[in-house]
Amino acid sequence: KQIEPLGSGRSIEVDVRVIAATNKNLEEAVKKGDFREDLYYRLNVVPIQTPSLRERPEDIPILMEFFLDKFHQNYGHPPPQLSSEVEQAFLQHKWPGNVRELENCLERLMILYPGQRVSLRDLPFTVDSSPHNVNLPAVQIPEEGVSLKNLVNHFENELILKALERTSGNKNKAASLLKLNRTTLIEKIKKRRLENSPRIFLRNL
Repeated sequence: KQIEPLGSGRSIEVDVRVIAATNKNLEEAVKKGDFREDLYYRLNVVPIQTPSLRERPEDIPILMEFFLDKFHQNYGHPPPQLSSEVEQAFLQHKWPGNVRELENCLERLMILYPGQRVSLRDLPFTVDSSPHNVNLPAVQIPEEGVSLKNLVNHFENELILKALERTSGNKNKAASLLKLNRTTLIEKIKKRRLENSPRIFLRNL
């Protein structure tokens, strides 16, 4: 709780907490000489890894609801009406700008189409229409409706379990199949309690 300015022989009492964030791999940057090693080890006390938005699609519906409600209160306009195709596009988008991009996108729709129905052509990002070798389950929507969040969670659980089944529980290979970081996959397995699934034996790698 003391600092000493460069060139000074006098220490100064401080009461601060430093929180630093980056989207770079600092370990690689240190090896390449692009980041100071002493600064890295001073900062790297309690590292917290936050997965990118595309690695946690189950959060997208929750964030969409939160931001639309926020903008509704800020602007006083009714929120735009998102079609099922638009909601699916939000789930499939890669979100290179992460949560900030999602927030800006919804704010733009709120400003341009208050209370109006939004279609794919109204979105500020390009919808990926390329074919994917993934068989999506057929879903019937009952009269009383369905929970999009629950469906997304169930689908993601199935993908994780199938990847683990195919790789005989090898988390490194499963993460590679799902285009995820290994740590992100492990966090999802723990969060969803999939390690106790009778369908797969997870090796302790």
